[in-house]
Amino acid sequence: MIIVLTIYLAALGCWLGGIVFFSFFTAPAVFTVLPRPEAGQLISAIFPRYYMLGYIVGTVSLVLAIYFTAVSVPRMWWGITTLVLAIALGITFYAGTVILPRADALRTVNEAPNPDPVKKAEFDQLHRNSVILNGAVLLLNLAAIVGTAGALTPRG
Repeated sequence: MIIVLTIYLAALGCWLGGIVFFSFFTAPAVFTVLPRPEAGQLISAIFPRYYMLGYIVGTVSLVLAIYFTAVSVPRMWWGITTLVLAIALGITFYAGTVILPRADALRTVNEAPNPDPVKKAEFDQLHRNSVILNGAVLLLNLAAIVGTAGALTPRG
């Protein structure tokens, strides 16, 4: 059981750590150091790997949370954590498979000297949606950590 719990905690930690590192360190540094077009290209190259990390460690976290829900008593905390992780993973898949391809298709339009205002507005909206969804996954991961702590707290 300790090995399974360790894998679960490592996966959840990797997911949260990846979000925090990319959102608060990598992306801001890239856009500070590189000109906007090159920064956009670099971030576009990182995004598929970023989402793949979320898919893998999010799935591992969810599957193991389901396992703990099935074998643990009481189940309430694990059940809540499982629901939270399912929502976070769903958002991650949506952002990576729906939002990202649409934004990638419009990214070069946004970098042109005189971008099409309609396409620029669409890109900007996709970017806003992506940031909001990323923030939601970050908060849901934090909620999953709280749920996990509740599940692992000894009952007295």
